[in-house]
Amino acid sequence: MKLNCDLGEGFACEGAVMPFIDQANIACGVHAGSMELMRETVILAQEYKVSIGAHPGYPDRKNFGRVSLGSTPEQITDWVTEQVATLASLAPVDYVKPHGALYQDMMSSAEILAAIRCAIGDRPLMIQAQPGVMNDDSQVLTEAFADRRYTDAGGLLSRGQTGSLLNAEEIEEQVYILMNSGEVKTDSGRRIRIKADSLCVHGDNHDGIRSIKKLRAIINNG
Repeated sequence: MKLNCDLGEGFACEGAVMPFIDQANIACGVHAGSMELMRETVILAQEYKVSIGAHPGYPDRKNFGRVSLGSTPEQITDWVTEQVATLASLAPVDYVKPHGALYQDMMSSAEILAAIRCAIGDRPLMIQAQPGVMNDDSQVLTEAFADRRYTDAGGLLSRGQTGSLLNAEEIEEQVYILMNSGEVKTDSGRRIRIKADSLCVHGDNHDGIRSIKKLRAIINNG
């Protein structure tokens, strides 16, 4: 199991997490971040031999890329192509993980998924692991979330709902359960099985960032 983190978004957590992660999802200066922050994050990732992924989002800094823009597939292809190219001008991009609303739209729309695939070429695409699905597509990296609460259907509880973001104790419990049984606990208390290649901690979740060293140990001992 790899450990990944969304970085370059302005939360100044890069130095704290980079020694413990395998994959850095670097914002491309559109939903958040800047060229300077991208460059600094790339340098740090290279120092710790962390795989570099592009983290493109909707061009909506006001809402941090967390609101769907109702864009056409052609617009999305153009936006993602440009953002990935911007990061690739600084370092080789190993994979692509869309951000926020673009990620959720990709998971629910075949058209948007196709638009993003068109933009990223032969790079692997990071997507959310689904209950009961064992994906053997070499161009897909599946991820689970260390710091988000799941629903019984296997989606993520909306950020606007109480309990959607896990605290430090809950994060460690979720990762321990996932590593030992391949399951996550849902908002109703049920457990559902998922199989993931990587585990995500969000850069804006302070409890997740503070837990990153413990999560690394749980994964290594799993």
